[in-house]
Amino acid sequence: MTRDLYLAPVPDSAGAPGSFHRVHVLARLDGAVTRLTLPADIVVEWADDQGLAGTADLLAAIVRPRGPFAGLALDRPRLMGVVNVTPDSFSDGGDLASPAAAIAHGLALRDAGADILDVGGESTRPGANPVSIDEELARVLPVVSGLAAAGACVSIDTRNAAVMQAALEAGARIVNDITALTGDPQALAVVAARRCPVVLMHMLGEPRTMQADPRYGHVTCDVFDHLEGQVAACRAAGLAVDDIAIDPGIGFGKTVAHNTTLLRDAGFFLGLGGPVLYGVSRKTFIGKLSRGEAPKERVAGSIAAGLAAVARGAHILRVHDVAETAQALAVWSAIGASEPDAAS
Repeated sequence: MTRDLYLAPVPDSAGAPGSFHRVHVLARLDGAVTRLTLPADIVVEWADDQGLAGTADLLAAIVRPRGPFAGLALDRPRLMGVVNVTPDSFSDGGDLASPAAAIAHGLALRDAGADILDVGGESTRPGANPVSIDEELARVLPVVSGLAAAGACVSIDTRNAAVMQAALEAGARIVNDITALTGDPQALAVVAARRCPVVLMHMLGEPRTMQADPRYGHVTCDVFDHLEGQVAACRAAGLAVDDIAIDPGIGFGKTVAHNTTLLRDAGFFLGLGGPVLYGVSRKTFIGKLSRGEAPKERVAGSIAAGLAAVARGAHILRVHDVAETAQALAVWSAIGASEPDAAS
């Protein structure tokens, strides 16, 4: 699925991404992608003059109120806390060596402000090798069931349909798939049968090779097109648009320039209609933009990137450092919501 027009709102003020009078435009014109900013009230007329279709639908998708996602109202930014039960994840591999440790960590993240706990049993860092289904199940199921029994909202981070099915039966409420339900031919059927909320992430290639010279025509347009096709597949299978979250896949087959562009362009993904999720926490591009810090020393950069995504309309951030991100969001939101008094 390829379109010729993409729109993103220009927020009127910090902390108010739903209020806008101008739009950023990406348009395929004369064989190239053109970027410009236009008043919102003339963009339909401009697009019609250019022979570009779909403007009204994109504007409607941008402004439509999002319903709850997995029972969570999206009236404020939500946090998805990372609970990796893997020996080889790039940032925290081996930190949680037992189900008890992982459950305790997840509950601590919830207490610190995480709304969702994302349990993963297979590392998908660049160069990672896949693990067997049996091994992944052994890692995640005790943790999913333990967290769900404690009342947590759990997502299962997997690309394997058998793991999705077992985790949902164990109490997970959300499927978070780095392949956007394309990695396993049964994945869409599992999600559709349960009508469960899903996170569709974009990845170029697969983890072992995804960082080997990734290339795009235009990264924002290409990622949008791919995810739009997967949203359409989910809708055709019976999922509601509010149950289909979109993740542009920072770091998954992207260069530093691709990642920064996708963060700058976060607002365009509102055009897909559902919640927008960004996972930037501790990722390599942060160190490359700074001083080459190790993953656990990238907290400040992670928060900066996350706030940039939220300022452009993102609804959910997937993070390792929940307490720090929650604090930053609280201050950022209070500043954005405040009105200057007459004396200021």
